[in-house]
Amino acid sequence: MYDNVLLPFDGSDGAAEVLHHAAEIAHWADATVRVLYVADTNRDSVTVVRGQTVDALEQQGRDIVEEAAKTLETLGVSYRTDVLQGNPAPTIVEYAEEYDQDLIVMPTHGREGLSRYLAGSVSEKVVRLSSVPVLSVRMQPDETLTFPYEDVLVPTDGSDAATHAADHLLEFAAALDATVHVLSVVDDSTLGPDVRSTIAGEESEQAATEAVDTVVSAAETHGVTDVVRHVEHGRPAEMILDCIETNDVHAVGMGTTGRRGTDRILLGSVAEKTVRSAPVPVLTVATPR
Repeated sequence: MYDNVLLPFDGSDGAAEVLHHAAEIAHWADATVRVLYVADTNRDSVTVVRGQTVDALEQQGRDIVEEAAKTLETLGVSYRTDVLQGNPAPTIVEYAEEYDQDLIVMPTHGREGLSRYLAGSVSEKVVRLSSVPVLSVRMQPDETLTFPYEDVLVPTDGSDAATHAADHLLEFAAALDATVHVLSVVDDSTLGPDVRSTIAGEESEQAATEAVDTVVSAAETHGVTDVVRHVEHGRPAEMILDCIETNDVHAVGMGTTGRRGTDRILLGSVAEKTVRSAPVPVLTVATPR
């Protein structure tokens, strides 16, 4: 389901691990990896060398993608490379759309040595802006990189965005022959002790159960044979992390609204927190505009 995989890359140790992970996905999917380095035009990188004006970042980028290409060639993965100048996040998003990329693999919040270019605001902006699915990989010491993914978590709140993302994740899981864990969380923190809150709690429980049932039904349609239901009570972001740990989940898939602009665009703080803190890759899928 992925013919073209885009990997924004800066050559750091953490990004190199993501390169190998992207290569595994591409090898499985028989896909081509495009390694992209964006020379950040927000930084002053122009200098004079032997009387000639050169862009040091652009030259550095060419060296970096060349090394990445050697690695991909060794791994037997089809590849292309590009070095562009621009504002990194929008340049990555526009490139993915222009060249019909099926998946963007982005390192995020890396361990020491992974540059700010890929470690923080750039990757988060790509997730927020991209109409192309984004696989965010948070390179920390507790990060788990396992492929093929054997257990995939699909959180849902029953919204259109969550349902759209679930369809994509279920297709992916079916191709991987993975177990799918479907989770919906009843957020008890919004409920009080009075009768109205009790009724609201019962309605929230029913809504969560129905949201899970919808995804489970879709899983059967996609040919997913192993599905585990989870309806939990607590704070959604915390329960997602707990479900990952308890069930040895290898990847999580969630929806985004896919709007452009400066607002916080992920599905509330839950998806945002999951992308930032999950110890496994998180695949975000935008709702079509």
